[in-house]
Amino acid sequence: MKAIILCAGYATRLYPLTENQPKPLLSVGPKPILEWILGQVEKIREIDGVYIVSNQKFAGHFEKWAVKAKYPWPVEVVNDRTTSNETRLGAIGDLAYVIRTRKLAPCDLLVVAGDNFFDFDLVAFTDFGKKKRPHGVIAVYDVGDKELAKRYGLVKTDANGKILEFQEKPPQPATTLASSGIYWLPREIWSLLDTYISSGHNTDQPGHYMRWLAENSGLFAFSLRGKWLDIGDLASYQQANAIVNPPNPKE
Repeated sequence: MKAIILCAGYATRLYPLTENQPKPLLSVGPKPILEWILGQVEKIREIDGVYIVSNQKFAGHFEKWAVKAKYPWPVEVVNDRTTSNETRLGAIGDLAYVIRTRKLAPCDLLVVAGDNFFDFDLVAFTDFGKKKRPHGVIAVYDVGDKELAKRYGLVKTDANGKILEFQEKPPQPATTLASSGIYWLPREIWSLLDTYISSGHNTDQPGHYMRWLAENSGLFAFSLRGKWLDIGDLASYQQANAIVNPPNPKE
């Protein structure tokens, strides 16, 4: 199993913090967001390689970080060669770029958006995925509030976890189950990525591909247990730091 961490965004909503620093390398407490993610990936014994996909602007930052990184498998930084938010490949474009340029043979993939902050068990997630093959699985998190749910891509499932419907930031949410940007894609559905892209579908937001998979192949949801944040703005970044370093009420 390979892991691909999507870190090629430009994080303009976090300026000025991310004007000269990639968001996944921003520190949350004692270490960067990326290392929180890899700490959970490290628990999956089947992982034998990790790819960090970045862009031309920030690839050097990740390469400098990777020199000192110590993990039980190789960590390779992949530069997608884009230079701006307007020319970015998008999450699905970057996924395909890594597969193509690194000539990966079909295998199970764990794909994680590099702005995720969480403490739940990825082993349970991938074990669930193995039981659902040949279908893919996405991790979902119940944000518990319909007003908050308006900010996310949402999913509706049946009693067995099969995804019935996607809603992208709906004004009137019918559910509070948010897609977390964590995906398990088994080797059996590799060819579908080429079919999706060659048909001219959206390669930016991964939710578009997941909706297409749900409709054309079947897709399941795995509910996360624990803490999860999508670090997209200053408020969520500050919230993540407050989780790691709770404020002292005596101060």
